Amino acid sequence: MGETPTELLYEDGIFAVFRDIKPATQHHYLVIPKEHITNAKQLNGEQHLNLITQMHTIGLNVLEKQGGDKATVLCGYHWPPFTLISHLHLHVIGKPESMGFLAKRIFSKDSFWFVSQEWMVNHLKP
Repeated sequence: MGETPTELLYEDGIFAVFRDIKPATQHHYLVIPKEHITNAKQLNGEQHLNLITQMHTIGLNVLEKQGGDKATVLCGYHWPPFTLISHLHLHVIGKPESMGFLAKRIFSKDSFWFVSQEWMVNHLKP
C-alpha cells in the first residue's frame, strides 16, 4: 500500500539505491538504509558517521555507473521539518548546475532545509 514500483540500481543487505521519482537532473538518485531511521536529525555519533559515509560512497558509485560525473555532484539530506518522506535518504544529484529554478531552491546547499554530506560529516564527528 502506498508503494511505487521502482528499479533498484543497487541493493545489498543494508542499503538500496533508486532514481528520484521527481528528478532535479538527469542523474538524481536516492540512497536509503534498509533500517528505518526517520530523518537526518535522528543521526548521532560515530555509528551514524559510518552509515552516511557508506551511503555517500555507494551513491557516488551508482552515479558513475549510470554515466554521471563524480566531479560535479551535490549530495545531501533534507533537514526537518522540511522533509516529505519519513525515512532517511541521501540525494545524489549529478550536474547540480543544470537544475531548474525551483530545484535550485529545494536543494540549496547547507540551507535551513537541505544539508550537504560534508555538513553531516562535520556534524557527526566526535
